[in-house]
Amino acid sequence: MTEHIRTLEQAIADNSDRMETVLAACFPPEEDSVPLLLEAEQYSLLGGGKRIRPFLVNEFCRLYGGDIQASVPFAAALEMIHCYSLIHDDLPCMDDDDMRRGKPSNHKQYGYANALLAGDALLTKAFETAATNTKVSCELSLEAVRVLAHCAGEEGMIAGQVMDLMGETEPLELEELLVLHSKKTGALMECAALLGCLAAGYQPDTKEAQAAALYARKIGVAFQVIDDVLDVVGDQDVLGKNVGTDEEHAKTTFLTYFDVDGARAYAENLTAEAVSALSDVAGSERLTDLAVYLLNRTH
Repeated sequence: MTEHIRTLEQAIADNSDRMETVLAACFPPEEDSVPLLLEAEQYSLLGGGKRIRPFLVNEFCRLYGGDIQASVPFAAALEMIHCYSLIHDDLPCMDDDDMRRGKPSNHKQYGYANALLAGDALLTKAFETAATNTKVSCELSLEAVRVLAHCAGEEGMIAGQVMDLMGETEPLELEELLVLHSKKTGALMECAALLGCLAAGYQPDTKEAQAAALYARKIGVAFQVIDDVLDVVGDQDVLGKNVGTDEEHAKTTFLTYFDVDGARAYAENLTAEAVSALSDVAGSERLTDLAVYLLNRTH
């Protein structure tokens, strides 16, 4: 392992610890709280993990000269949305997965209805968290809420999920698959980059934010390519979730169009394009390392 990767892994771990504390503080027990709902939310939201999306939010804020204290609330909001999507993704009406991050999925622990509601609660909590970020202006908080809604909604992640379900009943062309994952996975990665830029004071239409968004879209699709590969060749104990589920659901994946080596090569090209998007940005070495790290991950 190179020194660059060791440094990156430590930075990811430090950020994950920071975000764990921040996320826990977002859910203090209130007099009118419903303990079961709070427990179900925290069951999936807390408990570690790499927290790559919050890392991207905070790292882009740092890259463009912002204060991490301004980006952390946006990072927390995005992680809530990502977590809600995983709860719903595991439901019997979606991917019907029993395991997530090495433990029973939320619906296996709390039942279908409570898992659905816990996901809904995390989604709405995310917008409250972004909207009440006191470290940025009201205008920037408002724009952050808009970006979150756009990337998570009918033109972003949810649209990708609908296309993903379609891919279980009818074959998708490769171009359709690329659109699917640019939405289902790539949209929240892009959201992370844009939120980090906003926290640093850069609106989405600036060249800085556009470079960040391009980088994030590329690593988002590459991330999904590697996910598809790991569903075939990954170690279930390392992944912390079931493998072989794509084939069970007859899903169109990148392995529909590539063998394992071809898929990895495709992900390498996407990673190179991501790195190129930031090649002129001073101080972006850590994000270059992150792109390579995600390409070579085993879980």
